[in-house]
Amino acid sequence: MNDRYDFVIVGGGSAGCALANRLSADPSNRVLVVEAGRMDWKWDVFIHMPAALSYPIGNRFYDWKYQTEPEKFMGGRSVYHARGKVLGGSSSINGMIFQRGNPADYEKWATQPGLEHWDFAHCLPYFKRMETCLAGPDEWSGDDGPLVLERGPATNPLFGAWLEAGQQAGFRVTDDVNGFRQEGFAAFDKNVSRGRRLSAARAYLHPVLTRPNLDLVTRANVHRLTFEGNRCIGLELEHRRKIRHVTAGEVVLSAGAFNSPQLLQLSGIGDPEHLASLDIPVVSALPGVGENLQDHLEVYIQYACKEPVSMQPHLAKWRAPWIGLQWLARKGPAATNHFEAGAFIKSNPSEPYPNLMYHFLPLAIRYDGSTSKGDMPTGHGYQVHVGPMYSDSKGTVRITSRNPKDKPAIRFNYLSTERDRREWIETIRLTRSILNQEAFAPFNGGEISPGDRVQTDEEIMDWVARDAETALHPAGTAKMGRDDMAVIDPSSMGVYGTEGLRVVDASVLPIITNGNIYAPTMMVAERASDLILGNELLPALDSTPFLSSDNA
Repeated sequence: MNDRYDFVIVGGGSAGCALANRLSADPSNRVLVVEAGRMDWKWDVFIHMPAALSYPIGNRFYDWKYQTEPEKFMGGRSVYHARGKVLGGSSSINGMIFQRGNPADYEKWATQPGLEHWDFAHCLPYFKRMETCLAGPDEWSGDDGPLVLERGPATNPLFGAWLEAGQQAGFRVTDDVNGFRQEGFAAFDKNVSRGRRLSAARAYLHPVLTRPNLDLVTRANVHRLTFEGNRCIGLELEHRRKIRHVTAGEVVLSAGAFNSPQLLQLSGIGDPEHLASLDIPVVSALPGVGENLQDHLEVYIQYACKEPVSMQPHLAKWRAPWIGLQWLARKGPAATNHFEAGAFIKSNPSEPYPNLMYHFLPLAIRYDGSTSKGDMPTGHGYQVHVGPMYSDSKGTVRITSRNPKDKPAIRFNYLSTERDRREWIETIRLTRSILNQEAFAPFNGGEISPGDRVQTDEEIMDWVARDAETALHPAGTAKMGRDDMAVIDPSSMGVYGTEGLRVVDASVLPIITNGNIYAPTMMVAERASDLILGNELLPALDSTPFLSSDNA
């Protein structure tokens, strides 16, 4: 690590890895990536084995281990939020599900002031640039990008029952949720290549780490940005227990929806009253910093399986050595994330386009690896992860002190609106209807969770408040746009009121998309790299997607 660079990227996560690749492609640009976490060593099975995805979550070696403030409408409980603290960021610990969101999401973005050229037609070429879709290239998919996408194969009979049950419930099967039609039941794309997780670090960063103009430092915590007037000239970081100052032509924050607003506030960028309460001098008065926090809340609806066809037995510890040996050969049950199918549908016909996301799993397990064995007489089960995509609840991320080692206060305000409550009641009732279709009759051994005792609207909402977890999709805390609460100029990714400072990560998303947010974040990073370098933007594509139907 040197003392001066042209670009310093704070955060070696999803967006940061993509930016490092693109910005360092010009050998005249000296680029430094600063990552707070550890290396994603090639031999680390907890990262690279797809089926081991639950192990890094809650583990301090991989996870920032955030907790929300007590959520008023969830009985005052705090909700655990895992965020990747390792090279690759959350792309090294997530569920490896690749979903762009509905094209209508980007049309909605384009209605916001300043975002007219962030519509789907302008975003599609950047989605295609980053992808190699093994299911076959077409006008919607890329074929030579860094991110390899595998589809399905969803061969377990429970996946077949899921797709058939969707049709019996009145919905359609779609070929590709990232293609012409998102709406419907489908096999899903995943960030897995030849049996290994393909994180942003492995796809974008590791292949170019030999570039002489690209440096990487891990286990380095950025304390604050440094300024001369309103120009960002570098940053202060702690590495190996020593404080260092690095000078930069430009600093790009890619620290995520929690850490990027935290660093902005620590550096004097944010709501003036909040900063004054902590005696932090104001560099740029931007009240939108840390506001507009959005997420997807989800529940697991679990069923016992009458037939011995689920993946449940593979959780037995005595099977681990054999499963591990199979994985070394890039095959077997450890070589997939098992989220191989799901759906995007409407909770009711009046919705303009799908507002529910389903991930179907041929076993019954929580993110922390816990199961409900006593409720599965045959030792087999299955589940869906489901939640509404467009909650109108908004939250905040705010520092509580000037100490960069103190975690910010995170409050989502989950379940705080009437729309939240209505959608959740519709969601649970619709999901039960799907899982009790004739296609599941050979397998349906009874509902484990929430169980038969949860029936009325009040009982459903009580269960959701007690049992729901985050889908780990925080976004929006430094949104791009041109309204009074915007933080980022969408034409440059620059922070308003400053020079030499940009933000590129999930915090810039103005409105959360329908689905997992990894793909939209990577698309933003790809487009941002052209904006930062002053390249001509890729031309809009005139492909016309399917946006909505009267029913499914």
